[in-house]
Amino acid sequence: MAKKNEKTNVMRLLDAAKIEYIPHEYDAAVTDGVTIASLLGEDEAKVFKTLVTEAPGGAHFVFVIPVAETLDLKAAARAAGVKSISMIKQKELLPLTGYVHGGCSPVGMKKPYPTFFDSSAKALGAFCVSAGKVGHQVELSPASLAEYIGATFAPLTV
Repeated sequence: MAKKNEKTNVMRLLDAAKIEYIPHEYDAAVTDGVTIASLLGEDEAKVFKTLVTEAPGGAHFVFVIPVAETLDLKAAARAAGVKSISMIKQKELLPLTGYVHGGCSPVGMKKPYPTFFDSSAKALGAFCVSAGKVGHQVELSPASLAEYIGATFAPLTV
């Protein structure tokens, strides 16, 4: 059992950058984003998932969208300025990002990849993203996080 209020690497990075956040924990056995939002007592439009994609030629891009939404691959490719884009295979996630499926955060990946937040996040005072470990989320300002990791806001969902 994890210690209560366990600090993840994402939380340590946010602390070092002096970015305020609220940590949240949930049952790590739960993997569905909509259910996670419910467990956190948050509107599903405020809880976001992190998706990693690949363009032809091997460039990788990160997209952060509401958990109940589906990434529009054409819109994602437009945002990234590439012809097309596809989801990476689940087995590629850990070696590429350092994160496991269900615990992938836009903060602290092995390498910085171009990152895009769904434009719906721009209107939110705060949103939740993975804290880099299954069972952990951080709630923070989308604008502050975008500035910290160099993310761009764009329409990304179907």
